[in-house]
Amino acid sequence: MTHEVAVAARAQRDVRRNADWMRQRFSRRSADRWNEGIVAAIATLANSPERCPEADEAVELGIDLRMLIHRRGRQAFRILFTIEGSIVTIRRVLHAAQDRLTEDSL
Repeated sequence: MTHEVAVAARAQRDVRRNADWMRQRFSRRSADRWNEGIVAAIATLANSPERCPEADEAVELGIDLRMLIHRRGRQAFRILFTIEGSIVTIRRVLHAAQDRLTEDSL
């Protein structure tokens, strides 16, 4: 089954913030490659998003929150999403070292 993938505004801000940080810290090229990789990883969720494991904080939050890990070199990012019917909603895109989500940060 093919799903529609929607990216929540907060997740869009996460992607911009992470790309900006990489642009300042490394280079524009690195940031662009990372951005392209994240977009491609998110697109894979249109097919079989159920393949991804439950996020660590899913039980605490009381929702079926799943995660896809995207790695670029030593950097790992968690793409956190929910599945409702045929719609996959990307909720957050966070560096793996960031704190776990709370209700307020979802």
